[in-house]
Amino acid sequence: MAADGCIFHRTLSRSRPGPNKASSPVVCREFLFVVEVRRYSRDQGSSVYFPQAVLNGDDLYDITLTDADCRLQVTLDPGLNRLVERRILQPGVAVWNATFSPALSAQLPECTGACGARDSYRLASLEVRDEAADPGVSGTDVSWDALPWFGSSEPAGPSAPLRAHRSVFLPLWNNVDYSGEAWSLAPPTDDEEAEQEEAGEEEEGRRPAVTVSELRDSFLSGRRGVLRGAVHHQLILRIVNKSHLMYYGRTDRNCECPYKALLEASDRTGSVSIVLWNSVCVRWYRCLKPGDIVSLSHYRVKKHFQAEAEDMEISVNSRNPAARLSVLPESSVSPEYRPPAPTYTFYSRKELLDRPHGSVCDVIGLLTFAGRSERIRGKDGRGAELLEYRWLRLEDGSSDEPILVKLFSTSQPEAHLKLHPLSVLVCTRLKLIRDGTRGWSYLTNTAHTQVYCTGLGHHSQMSYRKLRQVKRFLQWLRSQDDGQVLSRALIGGFFIYPPPPVSLETFMKERRGELGFLRGAELQRELERLCYRERRTFCIQATVTMVTYSCRGEEDRCLFWTDRSSSLSPSSSSSSPHSPLTSSPRSVRHPPSSPFSPASPSSAAGRSTPRPADAGSRRSSKRRKLLQADTPKKRLPLVTLQPELSNKTVILFEASMEFLENTEDEDVDEDEDDSSFTTALLPPTFPPVAMETLPIRYNHTHREEQTGAVVMGGRATPGGFDSALEDYYTLRLRALSDGVLVDAVFLPHSSSSSPRPSCDPHSNTWTSILAHGAFSSHTPPPSPVDLIATAAQLTNQRLVCVLEACHLGGATTELVLSRAFHLSD
Repeated sequence: MAADGCIFHRTLSRSRPGPNKASSPVVCREFLFVVEVRRYSRDQGSSVYFPQAVLNGDDLYDITLTDADCRLQVTLDPGLNRLVERRILQPGVAVWNATFSPALSAQLPECTGACGARDSYRLASLEVRDEAADPGVSGTDVSWDALPWFGSSEPAGPSAPLRAHRSVFLPLWNNVDYSGEAWSLAPPTDDEEAEQEEAGEEEEGRRPAVTVSELRDSFLSGRRGVLRGAVHHQLILRIVNKSHLMYYGRTDRNCECPYKALLEASDRTGSVSIVLWNSVCVRWYRCLKPGDIVSLSHYRVKKHFQAEAEDMEISVNSRNPAARLSVLPESSVSPEYRPPAPTYTFYSRKELLDRPHGSVCDVIGLLTFAGRSERIRGKDGRGAELLEYRWLRLEDGSSDEPILVKLFSTSQPEAHLKLHPLSVLVCTRLKLIRDGTRGWSYLTNTAHTQVYCTGLGHHSQMSYRKLRQVKRFLQWLRSQDDGQVLSRALIGGFFIYPPPPVSLETFMKERRGELGFLRGAELQRELERLCYRERRTFCIQATVTMVTYSCRGEEDRCLFWTDRSSSLSPSSSSSSPHSPLTSSPRSVRHPPSSPFSPASPSSAAGRSTPRPADAGSRRSSKRRKLLQADTPKKRLPLVTLQPELSNKTVILFEASMEFLENTEDEDVDEDEDDSSFTTALLPPTFPPVAMETLPIRYNHTHREEQTGAVVMGGRATPGGFDSALEDYYTLRLRALSDGVLVDAVFLPHSSSSSPRPSCDPHSNTWTSILAHGAFSSHTPPPSPVDLIATAAQLTNQRLVCVLEACHLGGATTELVLSRAFHLSD
């Protein structure tokens, strides 16, 4: 119970009904902090709580707030959902001018997490404090868990949704992982005790009452007891494969726990599919893993939902009947009934070359690149669900080429948080995606994909550690040098694969049926619709009006070229700055970091510095900060081994043990010819590159911080990590359709400092660089000075520009130019 003098008490006591007044909304003018944001899907009764709201999406959010004296759980008005979806309203931020509307207490008992006596409120409007504008107002690094709950708002039992009949919350950014303390990590004890009482057998010598083969024969022959009733006979099975969780909650149905998961299991007579339903998933999903032996009784046998031929599946539920499930020690099962061990089909990178498209395989490798988490729209007919994924690069010593994996969520959130370079990673049940024409290939998920990585003790528990292919990899791993692997280990940053085609004709063929060319204003609207870390590809027809070369953190000093005629044209000068941030009701508009720009300055070519105190300092600054030697500066890998890792193979050796157990700038020549450049007193205005866009050099000492920065909800601290790339180009594009100006980052680097594959050979002219999206890997790249000096080649060229957009949270939208094809008349 909070003190009477706290902010909540002073504010919310005004909303309570009295003898002659009804309850009414109240506004809190003081700062409050967001402790937690939790998501769930609405149900049939949810609309009653929001009589004036338009419920467009499926999601509702419960927000825990604190005034530093106590905590209060409220429901966010659906009209404010975009604040969460674009990661403006997030844990740690401060809010003020918050309007609280009392909930109808008579409706509260309908929901699992509510009771009639609880204080309950709807957050009808608020303003979010901009941390950049006032960094002193923040609650990011404060722990509020010990604070009491305001009034009678303390949850009764485990926290549950306030405005829907759901028993568990969804993860904030996907529908595949589990979320919350309700998901059991240890097997439920009551099921084990019931199973032992029923069996009445000794710990050793367990035997099944029925086999898979006998059960299937009874089902296919149409025996009445198997077809229509519950089967009480005990099965003893080994789990072979385990699917990710599948959420099937719908807004028009009231299902308390709408989850299912698929298991493939077998005994010595055959295999069978098992479906875990609803609360059985919550109690058992985390406890079960491939390789476990389980005892199962009290289940139903049904026709297999997806099987082409007549077959059965076993349905396991919490009622009608309540299934009895337990995990058995290997030694407790009689040897003649002990199910066979799972089989694996490991392929090396070299062996994958001979596998056809669609092959299902297992791989093991050393992780050398872990991409940032992103999301794409699912192809579920509605396109509503956002699927979380990240790119991984594995090495296994069998080939100079890495294994590339596009890994979606596998309902193993703890394992995905450990995916950092120098981990040994095993991925099972992946599918090979291959393009026979252009030669690229990668692996991606099936429904039964599982990942096992160092750091969680996975490998010591799995039977694959004894396989020949795994032992061969471990032998190669122990021969590697820590420093050499660290020099090419990267994490995060923009990454695109498969590489787009290098010709416009091929590109258009591959995009058949997708969104066509957009007008500039249409691109603006599409970017405003993006949710946090949502990735999409867009195409516009445009000309280049400006090219800049910058180093991160030194954007006020840059090389640039601009097209005078374009910058003075009426169509371009009429465009205005635009922020892609959608402002929800009563929400603050953050300072924009927008890809849309005002008209360009009209100087022809130049290098800009801050206004100098004198000419000498300007010349010195230009020499040190702007112009490199004729060839780009080569950055040596920054590899630092900590004292405890002095042995050159300590990190990799420790990674392998789980299988056995349970610089300075170069000076520029004073006589360098820069006659083609003029000095501009003010730099061109364009947004700096986002922290999340450039890859980070992996640092084993700070692996937890680096991994946390690139996952969903993570944040990269400026200056906190060593970027593998410091320099980048920005191209200002003018849409041919309506003159809207768009700024896009261009990253043509293709080297050990970049996770992208090497580029095909080409002439390194502007036309070929833009068409390939990178410098040629077979010749030295042109220096930034030379490239800016020849940018006039782009004048009046009509281009088809391929833009990769990703919303990075708040007001920041990343826009990267991946390809630009010349349009001939």
